[in-house]
Amino acid sequence: MRPTFDALMLALLVIARVRIDTLADAAVLPLRFQDVARQPFLGRLLSPAAMNAFGAVYADPLALVLIAISFVSLALYLVVDGLRDRLSVGLTARLKWLLLIVIVLATVVAPTLKLILLRQGSGPASYSHDGGVIQTEATIQFFLDGRNPYQADYTQTPMAEWGFNEYRTALYHYPYLPWTFVFSTPWYLLSQALLGWYDQRFVYLLLFLLMLALTPGLARRGEAGDSPHAGSPALALTALLALNPIMANDILFGQNDSFVLFWLLLALWFWRRANSAPALGWLSPHTLSAVCFGLACASKPTAWFLAPFYALLLLRSGLADRRLAWRGQLTGLIWRLLPAVVAFAALVLPYALWDFDALLDDVWRWSNGTASQAYQIWGWGASNFVLALGLVRDRFAYWPFWIPQLLLAGPALVWLLRRQWLDNSLAGAAWRYGLFLFFFLLVSRFLNENYLGFILAFWALGYFGADHE
Repeated sequence: MRPTFDALMLALLVIARVRIDTLADAAVLPLRFQDVARQPFLGRLLSPAAMNAFGAVYADPLALVLIAISFVSLALYLVVDGLRDRLSVGLTARLKWLLLIVIVLATVVAPTLKLILLRQGSGPASYSHDGGVIQTEATIQFFLDGRNPYQADYTQTPMAEWGFNEYRTALYHYPYLPWTFVFSTPWYLLSQALLGWYDQRFVYLLLFLLMLALTPGLARRGEAGDSPHAGSPALALTALLALNPIMANDILFGQNDSFVLFWLLLALWFWRRANSAPALGWLSPHTLSAVCFGLACASKPTAWFLAPFYALLLLRSGLADRRLAWRGQLTGLIWRLLPAVVAFAALVLPYALWDFDALLDDVWRWSNGTASQAYQIWGWGASNFVLALGLVRDRFAYWPFWIPQLLLAGPALVWLLRRQWLDNSLAGAAWRYGLFLFFFLLVSRFLNENYLGFILAFWALGYFGADHE
């Protein structure tokens, strides 16, 4: 009997996750063994004899134990998958979900908590990402102090201890939008009250787990005519979002794409329920969906690229009667998008009025290369051809990437919107949004690996997500 697609998908993901993490351990965390041994909590999880038996290998003993748990769970998952013709559909599903949960705990949740604890013993500039954790924690403090994080520099924060001197232009720019630190502030205060310290990954991990709980509600049903044992799109989609080879690593170190992903998926989750769930007064699922979309857009500009596809989804869901003239449809669409606009404006407008130039400089000019201390040409995209052909003097020089972006992403957007109009589904919107963002970033100043992990999440939703059900 052939394996189901969710079993094959999980096997590929677990192997990829473990390999990526062990390579990262060997390359950038050579002192982790010693740090684990002296950490008050982690150092007591294994006996001194066990620690000595492991020795100072390329990964710390706790990491190896978690890896072993992951592969044992994978083996059991494959056994359950192989016995699915002898087990009931319900029992097969329950066992698979249980084993997937164990794998996620062992490969993402526990390693993240371990890095959080190691950071507490090694300093705030260790075991974490610079912008998503260190800088965002600084902006929370600025926010509480009544300071504008877009006017401030970060030279007197732990950010100054992270990375290489010549690439520390982020010390003078906060490139994210306000919802990231506004939402995180209550959690910061709660953690300080309970623990006496805070790590931004508490928020990312919480939203990551909530996202996984919502994911089955975004998946399509099995294909018509499929056997009940053929495979589970919900399991496959959850595994892809949880064990995304790049984005899961971002959870560990605290890059903030998972934060934006949560609010976008929550918006789509509410949208899918708009026609089946009763409205709670003015808090209809459509309104909640639009608010969540606005919050995502007030977190990071990558969310903005979903806007045209999200607007078409709103048209599909009966927000504008097709018998109405185009003006009536447009009016209905505007009203449904209004909560998103209000949510976005409530967060961004105060900082725009406070100092629009500082906001623009941090969020836009820094990334497109026109700020006085701009982000470098970087990443895995076509911008490397600009460097290879000697079209700039160095990585920090300006080059008009907006020209290839307009030539490639502009026609792509027109084509993708036409396809979305003809196949106006949640899965289609996710897939085409991922394509549009990929085309745009491919010829941008930088295509960092975390963007590809973010895009992969939407491609997964495009394949396994709900269609015209």
